Amino acid sequence: MWMYLGLLAALFLGLHNLCKKHAVQGNEVFPVLLGTLLSGFLLFIPFFIGSKYNPEYFKEIGFYITELPWQTHGFIFIKSMIMAASWILAYAALKHLPLTIVTPIRSAGPFFTFIGAILIYNEQPNSFQWIGFFLIIFSVLLYSRIGKKEGIIFKKNKWIFAIIGATFLGASSGLYDKFLIQNLTLNPQTLQFWFCFYTILILLVILSITWFPYAEKRKSFKFRWTIIAVGILLQTADYFYFKALQDPDALIMLLSAIKRSQILIAVVVGGLIFKEKNKRKKLVPLFGIMLGVFLILYS
Repeated sequence: MWMYLGLLAALFLGLHNLCKKHAVQGNEVFPVLLGTLLSGFLLFIPFFIGSKYNPEYFKEIGFYITELPWQTHGFIFIKSMIMAASWILAYAALKHLPLTIVTPIRSAGPFFTFIGAILIYNEQPNSFQWIGFFLIIFSVLLYSRIGKKEGIIFKKNKWIFAIIGATFLGASSGLYDKFLIQNLTLNPQTLQFWFCFYTILILLVILSITWFPYAEKRKSFKFRWTIIAVGILLQTADYFYFKALQDPDALIMLLSAIKRSQILIAVVVGGLIFKEKNKRKKLVPLFGIMLGVFLILYS
C-alpha cells in the first residue's frame, strides 16, 4: 500500500513542478514561496480549529491535529529550517534554469537518501537497487552535456550549484521525515500544519529584510493563480508521502526513488508547455532515470 501512496505523491509533485515554473517567472522567489506556503497552511486551519472544538469527530475522519510537547516542536522547527533553505535555493535555480534541466538534477535526490538510509537506518539494498541508483546518477550526468548546448555550463553556473545544494538538503529532510513520522509517531496533518507555520515565520523574517522595505520590488510582484495551486498540490503530495511513511515496512530509499517518477510529467509535459529546447535529446537520459526507478521498484 505504501508504494501506491508514494506514486500518488509523485503525481501531485509532478503537477506541482509545472505550476511552480509558471509561478516564479518574472517574480521574486521569496514572496512566491511565502504565498505557496500560506495557501497550503490555510488547508489545515479548519483541521486545527476542529481538533480543538470537536476532537472526536476529527479523530474519526483521520484529520485530528494532536497537541505536541515543546521538544517535538523543536524537531519540527529543524525540518522547517532545512526545507526553507532547500526551497530558497531550488526556487532561485528554477527561475534561471530550464525545467528540463532542474528536474533531472533534483532526481538525484534518491541517491543521497539511499546513502543515508544505509548509514542511518541500516536499510539493506540489493543488486537491482544499486544498479538503479547508479543509473539515475549517470543519467543526470548526461543532462549536463545537453545543458551545455543551451548555454548552461555546469561547472561555471551558480544556479547549478544552487539546485545541487537544494537537492542535498531535500534528501536530508526526507531522511529526517522518517524519524519524525516513525520515531516521534507524528501523524501527517500535525507535522504539515506546524511545519508550514514555522516555515512561514522563517520566510517572514527573510522578507522583512529583503522584500517588504522595497516598494519597487513589491510593485513588480505579479500574483498568479499557480502560486495557490503550488501550495495545495505540494501539501497534497506531502500528505500521501507521510501516510506512506507511517507504514513500518516502508523503506525511505524506495519511497524517495518512487517520488522521482514525477520527472515524467515535468520533462514531457513541461517541455511542451514552456517550449524548452532539446526535448527529444532529453528523453534519452529521462529513459535512464525511469529505468533506474523501475529497477528499484522491481527489486
